[in-house]
Amino acid sequence: YDAGDLRRFAKPKRDALVACYLVEARKTLLDQIIEMNDLFLTGTNRRARNSVEKQRKILRRRARDGLHRVLGAVDALVAADGAQTVEAFRDGQNPPALIEAAIACRAYERLESRGHLDAMLARYGTLRQYLPAFFGLPFEAASGSETLLQAVEILRALDAGTRGPLTTNDPHGFVAAEWRPHLVTADKAGGKAPDKLDRAIWEVSLAFAVRDALRAGGLFLAQSRDHVSFWNLVYDDRSWQETREQAYGRLDLPTDGQAFLDRLAAEFDRAARAAQRGLAGNHFAAIRHGRLTLKQRDAMPVPRPLRELRATIGASLGRVRIEDLLQDVDEWCGFTRAFQPLGGYQPRSADPHRSLLATLIAHGTNLGLAAMSQSVDTLTADALQDTSRWFLRPATIKAANTIMVDHHHSLPFSRLWGSGDRSSSDGQRFAVERDSLLGSPYPRYFGYYDRALQLYTHTSDQHSVYATQAISCAPREAGYVLSGILDNDTALDIREHTLDTHGFTEHLFGLCPLLGIAFMPRLKDLPDQVLSRIDRATDYGALQPLLRGRINVALILEQWDQLVRLAASLKDRLTPAHVVMQRLANANASDRLAGALTQLGRLMKTIHILRYIHEAPLRDAIQLQLNRGEFRHILAKSLFFANWGSFRSGDYEEVMNKASCLSLLSNAVLVWNTVHIARIVAQLRTAGHDVNDDDLARVSPLMHAHVIPNGSYFQSPRQRAAPAPEPAMA
Repeated sequence: YDAGDLRRFAKPKRDALVACYLVEARKTLLDQIIEMNDLFLTGTNRRARNSVEKQRKILRRRARDGLHRVLGAVDALVAADGAQTVEAFRDGQNPPALIEAAIACRAYERLESRGHLDAMLARYGTLRQYLPAFFGLPFEAASGSETLLQAVEILRALDAGTRGPLTTNDPHGFVAAEWRPHLVTADKAGGKAPDKLDRAIWEVSLAFAVRDALRAGGLFLAQSRDHVSFWNLVYDDRSWQETREQAYGRLDLPTDGQAFLDRLAAEFDRAARAAQRGLAGNHFAAIRHGRLTLKQRDAMPVPRPLRELRATIGASLGRVRIEDLLQDVDEWCGFTRAFQPLGGYQPRSADPHRSLLATLIAHGTNLGLAAMSQSVDTLTADALQDTSRWFLRPATIKAANTIMVDHHHSLPFSRLWGSGDRSSSDGQRFAVERDSLLGSPYPRYFGYYDRALQLYTHTSDQHSVYATQAISCAPREAGYVLSGILDNDTALDIREHTLDTHGFTEHLFGLCPLLGIAFMPRLKDLPDQVLSRIDRATDYGALQPLLRGRINVALILEQWDQLVRLAASLKDRLTPAHVVMQRLANANASDRLAGALTQLGRLMKTIHILRYIHEAPLRDAIQLQLNRGEFRHILAKSLFFANWGSFRSGDYEEVMNKASCLSLLSNAVLVWNTVHIARIVAQLRTAGHDVNDDDLARVSPLMHAHVIPNGSYFQSPRQRAAPAPEPAMA
């Protein structure tokens, strides 16, 4: 609502809306300040290390040449005639060059010993421009981090001028080990006063320590949304006691952790025995010199009949414009009914339905509202802006997408690809033209200067996208895996999930079985993974050298109730899963809960790897599902064509608007293609062609060559899909 809209409400409602907005805005701003500080410190540290590396390349050659000259002078001194005068010896060694050599060697030695520290201290003035205000935030400390909060209070007093210089009696254990030799400044007066600390080194170290503590939850802001105390993210003690029994039932977990571990131990033993027996005839993996080695890639071959079937279906799909495709899908499932306007909306468009579809296309193709208005004769930019403002919200777009996914799930033909209980997730990178909290360097694809973000999508085994998140390229994708699965409102009942290496952590391996999810990643560095076991006494033959780790069963049993409490909190959506995953990933080594989850995750990872190297059907199923995610990426690139496929703005809400609409468009293409592929297959079979269901399962319904996403939209009369000739096998 803008100010004019708010004036239409009665004063009590208007005041309540503004008050609620301010409370939520404070939470958002606090979280954004923490994120900005994190990104700035991380970027500053990266730039400092890059500058040191550049200096090292310059000084290395000079230092090497200087060392040769100094060593030559030493050799000459040893071999010199005893009767030679010092002055004559000095003149023979070229003193200016020798001095330059010594300077170069000392400069390189200083760079190696404290180059990173000097680079950070050179940026201390920049940090001081905002750190006093940042440290003024109302931080609170979790148990074990009180010393860090004390250091923050000392810095506040230093900035206020209410205390003297820092001494060795002040907290300084957070200073990095390589910086500590330079931290203490001896008392020159020679008195009994404690030695002083270098404030710049101490303050820069404190800034990084606070950043890390905010990541791990050691420090928190009670009034923020994501950076609150960890135990505010899960059921509190009273609520947990009230819901504990029901939570165990919902999660289908035994109250006795030993029963759960006995079940996993039996599963581990079966997987290990099967892998051991199958090693002799295993064409995928072998154990050589005590190490796991892979004999072949786990990619699936594409036989010629499958290629021909794909070509036949692709050629038989009639060309269709994106707006006509959307209208067809809307007639079938009515997804536009989910777009209900905000309260107080007053119709301003003569054709709200066309305006809504045009707005979805404008966002989903990255064309933008202004450019879309120039491509539709009957709609203005103001009308599209009005529709976007009143109708497009995260809740309405998600509801519309749910209708579309559920409709596709109900189509009999969709069962050929899967039952809707398996999915995968992966990130797709897009350039972003403006700085934002989402944008970060991604040199692999965008160089060292341009910034990118990624759209992290969850794709079901029926090819539908049921979750979309806009995230930074900096953190691991693993933190966002559970968010998409747990926030799923569609008819899809996800029981199995797979992804690539970048999306796995041992914490995630540990949480998934508690949530009833079979986690099945494809691990790129499979031979380097450490396998663990529960009982060292059991002999598993050739597998023995691989089972180097041991599971701490006692720790899992100690924390069993807390593990279930955490899983229940995530299952019941008390907090965003990515926030919990970030805390767990950055937890201290002494954190008992994170440690127990790691131990459980190592056991689940071992079971998965043993099954993966032994069971070819499991590898094929994982590869097939990951391929479906890749097909969706190709479709998304085709649809998101405008502005070279890059985001012009880094605003989170605008990015999410476009990302969600893009998922909506890709799901519409999926529904339309599925309906027409079913017709094509029926015609082929009627004509006597043998179309195998196993081959159909590997034909992607996300073909897009026949979909026209650009040009002039909503030409009258409406263009139906051009009828294709009777299909014939290629």
